[in-house]
Amino acid sequence: MTGPAFLTPQQIATRTARAVDAAVHAGRDLGLTVTDAEVLYDVFSVVVRLTPAPVVARVPTVLPRHADLAGLARRQRAELAVARWLADRGVPVIAPSPLVAPEPVHRDGFSMTFWEYVHPATDREPDYVANAGLVAGLHAALRDYPGRLSFLSAAEPQFIDDGLAQLAERGDLLGPADLARARREWQVLAPVVRSAEVFGELFPGVVLQPLHGDCPAANIVPGVDVDLFADFEMVTWGPVEWDLAGVGAAGVAAYDAAARSAGGRQCDPAVLRFVDAVGMLRGVACLALAPQLPMLVDAVAPMLDQWRSTSPYPGSA
Repeated sequence: MTGPAFLTPQQIATRTARAVDAAVHAGRDLGLTVTDAEVLYDVFSVVVRLTPAPVVARVPTVLPRHADLAGLARRQRAELAVARWLADRGVPVIAPSPLVAPEPVHRDGFSMTFWEYVHPATDREPDYVANAGLVAGLHAALRDYPGRLSFLSAAEPQFIDDGLAQLAERGDLLGPADLARARREWQVLAPVVRSAEVFGELFPGVVLQPLHGDCPAANIVPGVDVDLFADFEMVTWGPVEWDLAGVGAAGVAAYDAAARSAGGRQCDPAVLRFVDAVGMLRGVACLALAPQLPMLVDAVAPMLDQWRSTSPYPGSA
């Protein structure tokens, strides 16, 4: 069986143009002077620089089928609140724009947020191992965040549920053997993802705290004066290992060294195994978004190869 057809390049370009148009008009409605718009990024979200205002709009465009504007706005409010709180305490982050209220804005079927524009440094490549070491400092700052966050919401269990269900009808995206393995692993992992209590029983003594939620080592913008953490869209509550999923042994070692120096908790190997397994299943589920974003087929392929080369998660074989 097959599902929806893949969007064509023209259809994707039309979606991007709609998002840009919505951002421009929303910015003007908020009192910003906008005479031009430049697309800085266009994958899961369209990120638009609005000029001459020093503002960037981020407009999510590729979403799971269960997503709605209300749920998206709740997540965006949490992101804005955490980023603003960190910025006010001097933590190097890309902050919400002070020129508009720190609230999501709905326009033309999109929910968007507005951020300060930062001139990125373009003379160096990201060093993800060094960046992983910086995450220890972010975690230290986040420990005191007073807002309420949901346990491992960044794992998006409903997204994984729905993604695997959709992939059952898309043999062109995921073969039956891979789907069967993913379902077996998710049957073991899902109860832990969905409950802090179950997590605590499986990993006693592992302290939970506020987290970035989406691999912060890969979401650092190299600034002219200082590197800045960005994209807190998946902000969540959980073990620090969640923010280290997929960074590799060298990245974990850099994090542990920095955490040890600062008196923080180092990574637990068993928890790392758990978060890596969940992260890979999120990657598998992402294939269900490929009709909206065809590039995912090639982008996810290396992760799929890595997943196939690893042993199944304990208890799922």
